[in-house]
Amino acid sequence: MLSKNQLKYIQSLHHKKYRQQHGAFLVEGAKSVQEVLQSDFQTELLVATEEFYKENARLTDHQRTPVEIASVADLQRAGTLESNNAALAVVKTKENRPLLAEPGEIVLILDDIRDPGNLGTILRIADWYGVRKVLCSETTADVYNPKVISASKGSFTRVSWWYGAIEGVLQQSENAVYGAFLDGEDVHTLDFGSSGYLVMGNESNGIRPETERYVTKRVTIPRYGDAESLNVGIATAVLLDNWQRTVTAK
Repeated sequence: MLSKNQLKYIQSLHHKKYRQQHGAFLVEGAKSVQEVLQSDFQTELLVATEEFYKENARLTDHQRTPVEIASVADLQRAGTLESNNAALAVVKTKENRPLLAEPGEIVLILDDIRDPGNLGTILRIADWYGVRKVLCSETTADVYNPKVISASKGSFTRVSWWYGAIEGVLQQSENAVYGAFLDGEDVHTLDFGSSGYLVMGNESNGIRPETERYVTKRVTIPRYGDAESLNVGIATAVLLDNWQRTVTAK
């Protein structure tokens, strides 16, 4: 069973302040916990039902992870998910290391993406399209937010990220910088290069002017109906799909 101190510690990680203070975050649900136990993340503690532990003991033994057996009620009390009936893990955060686009590589830049669910979905989309690096403005949602981790469906273990002044990265870059705008070139006919950055802007306001100045090619998804806008996650998927299709066809 979880002690009062363990429960208090785990619940504190619901909040960014304490995630930063302790250098740790929560991963919840069977699939995501299985993914993190097989990744290069360091797991500090696994809290699991007896059934989950028996089925996944080899994963915990691999990392020599401390394990606490708990009830479903304990899991739901400690975590953020009402439907978690398997496990949660306390995992150490990683160092915020700079990332740059290498030749032949597509890198995502998220400029002030505020919604945690959108960020988690974008990590999942990046993973699907083979994008391994995501650069985030300092105002983008915290990647270690439980909602981000949950929405990524384990993809956070395969995608690297960095938070910082993205304008400085773009200022020094010699790669093409594509930006999502309403008045750009048609994504279906644009001849994407084999590498570069794709900038996605804020859900309501788009790409900030201080970032826009470094965009070398504006791109848009043409509208054929009457919807006012697309969700930023969906837009990211459409743009990456067309970019990868163009590169593959060359």
